[in-house]
Parts: sequence; structure tokens; C-alpha cells
Amino acid sequence: MEARDILIRPLISERSTDLMTEGKFVFVVDKRANKIQIAAAVEEIFKVDVLAVNTVNVKGKTKRRGRTVGRTNSYKKAIVKLAEGQTIELFGA
Repeated sequence: MEARDILIRPLISERSTDLMTEGKFVFVVDKRANKIQIAAAVEEIFKVDVLAVNTVNVKGKTKRRGRTVGRTNSYKKAIVKLAEGQTIELFGA
């Protein structure tokens, strides 16, 4: 897998913006990617030093629209901790 295939998009939420003050950035990543591949992809794309990667498999939720029942997609998110003083401009931090 190439770096651009591993990182799907940044995840912007209230919690992820709070984590930015600690030097941690959250991404939605490919479900098949492991922590080593995620760290290498972030370092290659953003030219930063990654100290740690934590991953979470987020299960899709059941949603209803009238009588129709469906599910939101499951995804994998990665919380990436950067070296002291480094940031990713994509997040506006």
C-alpha cells in the first residue's frame, strides 16, 4: 500500500481538536493498515516525526429512516502523536 492509500482523511471533531493541543492528530485510515504503515505514511506525506500511533476500529451504527433500517460504515481511526513542537498545517493548528 502506498502512503496516499493509507490515510483516507483527517477526522475533525471536538475531541480531536482538543488532542491537537497535546500534539496528537486523528485520521481515518485504511482498515488493513497497521501502526507501522500509518506512521510511515504520516512521516512521508507531512514530513514530521511520529512518536506513537494508537488505532481504534469504530463499528458502524444502526440507523433508521422510517421503516428502512440501515447501517453507517465501520472505519478505522488512528491517533498519531508527533514530536515536540511539530504540527500538521492541514489541521490549522
